[in-house]
Amino acid sequence: MFIDEAKIRVKAGDGGNGCMAFRREKFVPRGGPSGGDGGRGGDVIMESSERHNTLIHFRYNPEHKAQRGEHGMGSNCTGQDGRSITLQVPVGTALYDAETGELVHDFRAPDERIVIAKGGRGGRGNQHFATPTHQAPREHELGRPGEERTYRLELKLLADVGLVGFPNAGKSTLISRISAARPKIADYPFTTLEPILGVVTVGEEPEQESYVVADVPGLIEGAHLGSGLGTQFLRHIERTRLLVHLVDVSDASGRPGAVEDFKVINHELASFGNGLAEKPMIVAAAKIDVANPEKLKKLAAYARRRKLEFHAISAVTGEGIEDLKWSLARRLRRRPAEALAARA
Repeated sequence: MFIDEAKIRVKAGDGGNGCMAFRREKFVPRGGPSGGDGGRGGDVIMESSERHNTLIHFRYNPEHKAQRGEHGMGSNCTGQDGRSITLQVPVGTALYDAETGELVHDFRAPDERIVIAKGGRGGRGNQHFATPTHQAPREHELGRPGEERTYRLELKLLADVGLVGFPNAGKSTLISRISAARPKIADYPFTTLEPILGVVTVGEEPEQESYVVADVPGLIEGAHLGSGLGTQFLRHIERTRLLVHLVDVSDASGRPGAVEDFKVINHELASFGNGLAEKPMIVAAAKIDVANPEKLKKLAAYARRRKLEFHAISAVTGEGIEDLKWSLARRLRRRPAEALAARA
């Protein structure tokens, strides 16, 4: 099951109490105070891991608590520190404070570690309160409580290319053709209920190149307001470097025009915000093996006017697929250089 949202409550360990004790030994008539300090409470740590790809382990286990520190003991013995716990999340997880909505950390790379709840400090024993004029102190400190926080986790897939378009535009068929991914494919809307990742490889060794493509569940008009599966999965294309907009140019879509389909989905991307409308885009006319020639012609002309790269493909027959794969590889090659130039 693919779970991309979760809410968790974490509690760091409390510090142990300091001890009040006095040294009592046979040949030490004036032993003095000997209360040890309490141990420090354990931290709650969060770490990004490539071994996880969903947040399902938090959906059914939302509360996590670190061990408290042990209390101090006599003979100046300090209590043992509490054990910290480490929570692992998939790379691409954003951590938000559930109360303020503030972004705490964005785990963009593997093995990133942050402390999300600090353990409480241990209390001091009465040995620390002895002075020349106060040689038998009975004062000692209680341990400090550990931090207690509530967080919201949001997973955003890390992919190079995002496939967008209406339901049944051919996105799942395309990703199954260009990669080893095997999504469910059927002749009804919303066959894809969760994002699918596929690795595409072009070229031969030793100059072989690869990139990751994400098949996002189909969008419909009003997706940015929650219609269909819109807001649930639109965020998964926020991190992509390039979008491929698949438009069904056959009559099977039941919609009047391919250009209108293109405009509706682009409007949804712009309305959702977060820079989706500014991402570089390739237009792909899908299902050209059963295309309506008028739809195909109008869509190609519209793409030229918008100065968008255009490909006509059929995932069933394979026509245009290799050209599209190589075009994506070339565009992705240029993107890092463009980003560096922009920052300079």
